Amino acid sequence: MTLCLRYSNFQKQDAEDILQEGFIRIFNKIHLYKDFGSFEGWMKRIFINIALRRNQNIKKKALLSIPLEEGIQEIQHPEALQQLSAEEILQVIADLPQGYRMVFNLFVIDGYSHKEIAQILGIQPATSRSQLTKAKHLLKHILTKKEARLMPDSLVAEIYNPKS
Repeated sequence: MTLCLRYSNFQKQDAEDILQEGFIRIFNKIHLYKDFGSFEGWMKRIFINIALRRNQNIKKKALLSIPLEEGIQEIQHPEALQQLSAEEILQVIADLPQGYRMVFNLFVIDGYSHKEIAQILGIQPATSRSQLTKAKHLLKHILTKKEARLMPDSLVAEIYNPKS
């Protein structure tokens, strides 16, 4: 279900639909499973393929390009980000544009190579690498903004009003 949630942008109803369709496909195609690789990996691939196909049907253009803001700052106080829960981090990923999110999930979370991602999404490997880079920059930008909100007021005052 977690995998289905990630690929459905955390829309519970969509994730449940993907999960149901996936299990139906698994039961109908189980005779095709070869003892090559793990059964879990085979199932995971089915769920990912269903989710990707649903996303492509919703939006024919899978990759979105948005301009990145200039001057993305480094995360200065990573301890502030440690206050984020796993759900909050997953929500930040879910807020990425669809193309960025798909490539990020496939590469970082599910461990596919850029070549495999290119085949799955029907793009070039260089496009996959580019989308991943842009996703990382955008995540860094979003997390930097969250970092400022999570810091204690005294630390924010010290950073923005340094003593001479």
